[in-house]
Amino acid sequence: MINIPNILTGFRIFLIPVFVIFYYLPVEWSSFSAALIFFIAGSTDMLDGYLARKLNQSTAFGAFLDPVADKIMVAVSLVMIVEHYEVIWITIPAMIMICREIIISALREWMAELGERASVAVSWVGKIKTVAQMLSLFLLIWQDSSEMEWVGFTLLYVATALTLWSMVVYLKAAWPALSKNS
Repeated sequence: MINIPNILTGFRIFLIPVFVIFYYLPVEWSSFSAALIFFIAGSTDMLDGYLARKLNQSTAFGAFLDPVADKIMVAVSLVMIVEHYEVIWITIPAMIMICREIIISALREWMAELGERASVAVSWVGKIKTVAQMLSLFLLIWQDSSEMEWVGFTLLYVATALTLWSMVVYLKAAWPALSKNS
């Protein structure tokens, strides 16, 4: 159960409170530091999955913990961005993203109980959504310039559109099992 990919996932979870502390430090370099920590956490996400496959160290515990770590990091980041900007046009995309994560997590759990987990596996739309979402959050956390923020806002809306699209893809894939067992 203890292997390099799981250690990296655990490290990502450890970084969440560190990220929050650095974000709120009353110093000039806090947003850059928080963005750097967010980037490191995101990098460990890619690295742990790669290493789990490459080293043949995939575990049930890692399969459970990895998406949990990702969802916590994204949810915490979204809440912080909403709190920072205090405008509805940031709040609504954040709500959509958090609600989608809850819906898809519940869907995957239910589909796993039905023995249909493979029908709601991560799709390419979900992967592109994650890249847009993480880049958007990185830019909105850093807040180095108004241009950077506008790119972040744009990517936030791209990620929101992909969030809705990927949710429809997952629900469509699961619909035969859902309608059969209702």
